[in-house]
Amino acid sequence: MAQTTLFYKRNDQTLGIFCLVISALLVHEADGFQFRVGGSRASWEVPTDATFYNHWAENNRFQIGDSLLFVYAANQDSVLQVTRDDYTNCNTASPIQRFTDGHSVFQFNQSGPHYFISGVSQNCHNNEKLIVVVLADRSRTNPVATPPPAPAASTSTPPPPEVHPAAAPRSSHSHNAASSTVARIGGILGILLATFM
Repeated sequence: MAQTTLFYKRNDQTLGIFCLVISALLVHEADGFQFRVGGSRASWEVPTDATFYNHWAENNRFQIGDSLLFVYAANQDSVLQVTRDDYTNCNTASPIQRFTDGHSVFQFNQSGPHYFISGVSQNCHNNEKLIVVVLADRSRTNPVATPPPAPAASTSTPPPPEVHPAAAPRSSHSHNAASSTVARIGGILGILLATFM
């Protein structure tokens, strides 16, 4: 009898720890992933390769909730979030947002292209700039809407169809929140099963 009680007590403690670990993992994954601009050791600075930053961005898959970490010397540079035209022209005069602390984090809250340039105009002209395309949120399925009735005899052209970009595959070295969560949960389940076998 004492051995049975000990088994159930151990089982309840393990189950409680398991639930706590799973909850922590799911909350962490819901926050998104933080990408250090340029890679794990890179800094926000004038690149030696003109396509460095955009090549880096093309090799990653960004989603709503993810964030960028810009690391740079605060007394020598800054980061500006800008419009497409300001990106193209390296216009530093009217940014959407300005970051100056040397360790700046920008979180994506909408899909589509996001444009960043150096706050030092000459650095921007020397390719210290970045375009990041954030994928549409596919986790929430939108119900299929019934199309509106056709308009009565009209000569106007219909609006263009709504375009939804396809999700680009993540590179093998990029973070994939769904698969890493599944792997973590599988690993924890394996440990728990081994404990009771």
